[in-house]
Order: sequence, then C-alpha cells, then structure tokens
Amino acid sequence: MTTVATVRSELSDLYVRESAAIEQEFSVTGEGRTAVSRRTALVDSIVQRLWNEIIVSSKSGSSPADPDGPKNFALVATGGFGRGWLFPHSDIDLLFLHAGSSSENEFKDPIRRFSQELWDLRLKLSPATRSLAECERFDPNNVEFVISLLDCRYLAGDRELFSRLHDKVVPRLVGRECQNLIQNLGEITRARHHKFGNTVFHLEPNVKDGPGGLRDYNVANWLALISAMEKLKVWPDTNTLLPVSSRRAFDAALDFQMSVRCFLHFRHGRHDNALTWEAQDEAAARKIGAVDAEITNAADWMRVYFGHVRGVHRVCTQLLEEIPAAWSSLYRQFQGWRSRVASDDFSVVDGLIFLQQPAGLRDPEMLLRLFHFMAEHGLKLSTTTEYKVEQALPALAATPPRGAELWLYLQETLVQPRAADALRAMNALRLLALLLPELKGIEALVVRDFYHRYTVDEHSFLAIENLHRLKESKSEWDQRFAELLSELEQPELLYLALLLHDSGKAVPGENHVEVSLQLTDSCTERLDLDAVDRETVRFLVANHLEMSAAMRRDVFDPANVKSFAEKVGAPERLKMLCLLTYADIKAVNPEAMTPWKADNLWQLYIACANYLSRSADERVHIGNEGGDLAHLRSLAPVAGKKINVFLEGLPQRYLRIHGATDVLAHAEMASRLGQDGVQLNLKQVRHWYELTLISTDRPFLFASVSGALAAWGMNIVKANAFSNAAGMVVDTFYFTDRFRTLEMNLQEWERLKKSIAAVVKGEADVASMLRDRLKSEKTDGTKVKISTQIEFDDNCSAHSTLVQILTQDRPGLLYRMCSLVSKHECNIEIALIETEGQMAIDVLYLTSGGAKLSADRQAALGQALREELAAK
Repeated sequence: MTTVATVRSELSDLYVRESAAIEQEFSVTGEGRTAVSRRTALVDSIVQRLWNEIIVSSKSGSSPADPDGPKNFALVATGGFGRGWLFPHSDIDLLFLHAGSSSENEFKDPIRRFSQELWDLRLKLSPATRSLAECERFDPNNVEFVISLLDCRYLAGDRELFSRLHDKVVPRLVGRECQNLIQNLGEITRARHHKFGNTVFHLEPNVKDGPGGLRDYNVANWLALISAMEKLKVWPDTNTLLPVSSRRAFDAALDFQMSVRCFLHFRHGRHDNALTWEAQDEAAARKIGAVDAEITNAADWMRVYFGHVRGVHRVCTQLLEEIPAAWSSLYRQFQGWRSRVASDDFSVVDGLIFLQQPAGLRDPEMLLRLFHFMAEHGLKLSTTTEYKVEQALPALAATPPRGAELWLYLQETLVQPRAADALRAMNALRLLALLLPELKGIEALVVRDFYHRYTVDEHSFLAIENLHRLKESKSEWDQRFAELLSELEQPELLYLALLLHDSGKAVPGENHVEVSLQLTDSCTERLDLDAVDRETVRFLVANHLEMSAAMRRDVFDPANVKSFAEKVGAPERLKMLCLLTYADIKAVNPEAMTPWKADNLWQLYIACANYLSRSADERVHIGNEGGDLAHLRSLAPVAGKKINVFLEGLPQRYLRIHGATDVLAHAEMASRLGQDGVQLNLKQVRHWYELTLISTDRPFLFASVSGALAAWGMNIVKANAFSNAAGMVVDTFYFTDRFRTLEMNLQEWERLKKSIAAVVKGEADVASMLRDRLKSEKTDGTKVKISTQIEFDDNCSAHSTLVQILTQDRPGLLYRMCSLVSKHECNIEIALIETEGQMAIDVLYLTSGGAKLSADRQAALGQALREELAAK
C-alpha cells in the first residue's frame, strides 16, 4: 500500500514540475486565464489525492477509490479557489463540511494531518470547518465567510451533502439575509475604495484591492448574484447577471487583469499585487494582457490598464448605487432627500439622475445642463442616462459647442460643490476631451516622479475637489483658506486654471509649463474669454509652481517677500495663486499638505498681502519702543532687562515666528545658562515634536543636534537657528517620531534631552551614535534616483548667502551637510528643511565672519557638498 510519505514525495515533485511548466508557458503566451486554470486543476488533483490517502483511508471499511466517500463529510473549495481563480501565489480556501458533530469529531485528526501535508507542500492553506447547520447561520461579524460560499465548488467527499449546501442552504441563506449581505458588502467595498482615495488613477495601483481591480469585478458579480438569487430563490444563470454590453467589457477586463496579476506573482515570487513602476516597465515591454495594442512605453500600457479598471469600477459603483440594500441607513436618508430634487429636464430616483425626455440630449445645451445639475446636487447618472449620453456623443462631435455658449455652462458647473465628480463623469464618458481637446493628452496619463500618487487628470480633478471641500472642513487652516476662497471675485477662472495647469505634461520635456501655456491660450480663445480673464488664467498657469518655490525660502525674509509679491502684482491674483498652490500640493498625495506646510503657505500669503497693501512694517517690525517689544514688557514687567539682553541682536524673523509666550520662556531659559550651559525644552505640538535648544554658540552645534536626533530615529521636518549679539543661540527643531519612541515611552523624553545635552557638551560622540542607528536600519532600494543640485544665491537676503540643496533623502543627511558647512567656517543663520517623497529640499542661510560668503568660499563649499552627497 502506498504510504503517505511516498504520496507526499510524488505530489511535491508534481507540484514543483507543473508550477514550473505553468510559469514557462505564461512567459511565452502571457495568458493569465490559462495559467490560473492550470494551477487550479493542479491543486484540485493534489487535494483530491491527499483526501483519498488520508481522509478516505482513515474511515474503516472505506475504499480510497470511493469517489463520494466518506458519508456526511465533504471537501469544498470556496472563495478564489472555488471560482477556479488560483493565481500563482494565491491562498487555497477550503471548507471542511460536516453533516453534524459526529463526523467532525471522527475526522478531527485526519483533517489536521491533511492540512499539514498541504502546508508541507508549501501551499498557503486557508481552512474553515463548519457543519451544514452552521453554514446557514448569518454571522454579521464574518460576512466574508457567507460571501465565500457564493463561489463554493465540490472537491471530494459526500456529494449529496455538498448538494444540500449548494442547492438548499446557500439560496435559503441568501434569500433570508439578502439585505444584510448587500449592505455589509457595500460598506466593506466603500471602505476599501476610501482607503485608495476613491479613484482608480493611482500611479502604482493594487491590481487586486484597488478600485476597479479584481476585487471590484467580484463585488459586481456578487451583488448581481445575491439580488437575482433573492428573487429566484435558486442559483441563477451566471451569464444573465449583467447586461450583454457590460459583460463583454467585463470579460475583456478580466482577461487583462488575470494576466497582469499572474505576471506580478511570477515576477515577485510571492503574493504581491502592487503594480510598481519597475513592474509597469516590464509589463509594457512584454505587452502583458495587451498583445495587439500599440504600446511604445509604460505610459501607453498603463492607459490600457486604466481603460479596463475604469470600466470595472464604473459597473461596480453603479450596482452599489442602484441596489438600495447596499446603502447604509444614513446614506438611505440622504438619498431619499436627494430623490426629491428634480427639474423639468431631469428626475431623481434613489440619488440617480434620469432623463425626463431621453431624446433631449440631441441638444448640446441639454447635455451641458445635465452635468451642471449633477455638480450642483452631488448626484450620479443612472446606467440608462450614461448610455444615452454615449449615444449622443457622435452627433455632438460633429459640431461641438464652443465660445461663450460653452463657457457659460462650464463656468457655472466649475463653481458647483460637486464639480469634480461631474468632471470625472464627463471624462469617463469621453465628453470632457470632446469639449476641451486640450485635456485629451493627460487622460489617464502616468507621469512618474517621487511624489505624485495619481494620474495627471485625476490630480487636476482632485485639486478642484480640494477647494470645494474647504467649506466643509473643520480644520483651522482649511477654514482660513475657505474664507480666502469666499472672497474671490471670479472663482471660475481659478478652477479653469486648475483644470489646465498640468495639461502640458502630455508632451515629454523638462518644462511642462510652457506647453501648458500654449494649451491654455488655445482653450481660452475657443471659450471666447475676454482679454482680462484670459490673462488671469494664463498668469495662474504660468506661475502655478512659483509660490511653492518661494516657500522653500525664508517666508519671513523681506527680500523673498518683496520679490514674490512684486511678481504677483495684485491682491486678487495673490489670493488665487495661494489657493491654487494649496489645492495643487494637497492633490499630490494625502500626506503632501502637512500642517507646517499649510502654515508656511499662509504666512507667505499674509506677508505678501501686507506688502502689496503697503502695511508690512506695521505687522512685522518691532520699532524701538513699540509694537511687539512693548507687548512683551507688559506681560512680564519685572523681566524687562532680561528680555532686552536676550533679544539684543536676534533677527527680526525670530519675533515673527515665535509668540510672546515662547519668547518669555526662551528668555527665562537663557537666564539659567549660568547654572547649566545647555538649556533644552521638548514639547509636542500638533503632528510633530518641537525641541528648543539655548546655549552659547560653538562650532558644529546645529550639525551635532541634527545628528543626535537622526540617531534617535527622528525625522526633522524643519528647523530654525538664531543667535544674538552675546553669542547665544536659539535653535528650534521640529521633528516627527518615526518609531513612536516618545509616544510609547514617556521616560524617553528625559533620556532624549540628556542625550542631546551630552552631544552639545562634547560628552557623547554623535558620529558613533549615528553609525549605530544606520547599521540597525534596513536600507530600502530607492525607486527614483534624485540627482543632487546645489544652488547659491546672494540676492534673496540682505545679510546671508542662501544655499539650496536638492538631493536624495537618507538618514543622517542633515548632519552630514551641516557638518561640512561648519568645517568650512560657515554659520547657519536659518535652516529650512523639507522632504518631498524621496527628495530632500534643504535651504540654508549662511554667513561667514558675520558677512555673506565670498565667491571662493561658495565654490569650495559647493564642491565639498557635491563630493559628500555623491558618497554612499
């Protein structure tokens, strides 16, 4: 008799041999569906062989040849395995189904051995054990199990028991719990979509869980299946679940995505569904899933990808909208309120727009009114309305609306609260590019960099959405920007500029702004904007990066403020450019607009607004005996002399960025230097920590503290360095705690301060500390190589030489750069630290001997920095 050990050896050889053959065939054909079917059949044969050898043989009197044995016990494939979708590294979902508790007790040990054999074959098993009665119970905390039964498939054992599950239990369960199932599935799906920003247009998408991915394909089928089964009380014909038109596109999308997911699994050698840039390059070169398409680069291939996933996501979200049971109770109330919204042209049922007169879409004005109605009320188009729009497009393409007529409707749509959703719908239906051909080039366009997360068109829609959301936000910063938005005289020009600002990225090149300007001129001419409005939109597009660039300088430096304010010229343009910058940065990725960056943007806006209104001095200058200094003395009259000594010689910027409470606290710390030469204060402020150091100046001070913080695993996001006439320094470091050391261990606060003090006093070797930290951290390969750029500027500050350093971010970077600065006998007056993705953007204001750096010193320092940053 064949032993289990022999069977294990045979099956191991079979699995390795056949898996290699499947991978080899895929490398030649690229057909994912074939690879998935072959692996499913392979695993079927393995589990059936083990079932016979372990389960059937354990039953006294049973023969391994018995195809339906043993009685009252069956092996069922569920989930992806049940669908026949075993990707190269997918888990194997198995259900051990019992008629009752007796068989469960009888086969407990054989099931354990059976499962262990599969694990020993390195198959990732996800087993579940249930009785037939348990399968009929609905557990609201484990909806996933019920959903997995929708794909149940017989493998081995008691066939009659499986038939009872499939033909009786599942239809009965679905019929009884239809609403709960659909509602839970809807909530799970919406939460998953929200995790990915509710968009398919990610630069590095997840092909399984991302919107429009394989999970959405399954959700659409499950929703349709549950609805049909609830009505019919039996299993429906799966070929009739979706309309023929949807099913054809669905099948094509499935073939493509199966090929892509198989490619990723084979490429990574594990269960990894992330479509990274490197994977996109290889997929494009091999034309994975798109053998017949014209593909010259990864961007072309990604357009094919987005075309498929957008269709899947569209059907999935339509079903979520159109099946009322998928709504939460709050959502149902909201939809009910929106259903009362209607007009002579449109009716609204369950939050979906229907046409009162479908033939009316032959009139372009009716079509434009439709999307204005959608943007105004936050509604979605019904499936039938979308179909009617698609039918109307060929006639519209022959004579598209233009000029004042088009701009009239477009500007009214852009200012509506849900304009971004209307634009997305127009884009998905190919209407937007028909009306504004300048946007055609950026549709689903992937432009790779280290910072952006979305395609170019989605980035623009999201920027518009960010401005409209300001009114709803409770954030203090958002409310300030919202007030600014409410003051605009022509907000529609700002929204049009956002729509066009990155249109030039469709043409490869170093400077997309120039191409964007050409397209902007074309667009505003066709919309027949008047000359003044054209110039405003052109100005915003031309300068949409300028305020971000100015933020990388000292936003309190009068020279920087003057230069930027004079470039803007008018208060209204300043407001619009500030809001455009806010929306543009925030649309890059969810983490891009940090609170401190919002603070910098607002401070720059206020400073420039004051300059333009000729009242800057009233706000920012102290004066001899007035203003801020008088206020400080009034708060602490007995500390007047102490404050005078402390403030003497400090830059005016110090008083602009520190409130009265901070200044008084710093003066008090300075008065204690005689007791302890290193005064430190650590506190948590909003999303970061703030460390203030007051001490006498010494070489390498700033570099040493930045190195010590890096050695503790802290990430410095910005820093300020000041010194007064007495040679006392006030350095402030703002940092995040990457490993939550301070949050999880309160005693570490004091230990961190002691460590910093020891470094400042020369009692601890910061270089050694930093080496130990770098050894303990795994260095991840960088996705994008950032070329180092070093720029000196003597004109932007009256007292200092500015050096801007753009380079690859890495642990300990600030320490290395600032150490070099000190070695070259330069003093850091101000340090502005910023990180965008994998690029560090550090701006240092330097002096040497109290003056700007000479040309020779700049050259020597620049060369030393380049050599240091080139070294690993």
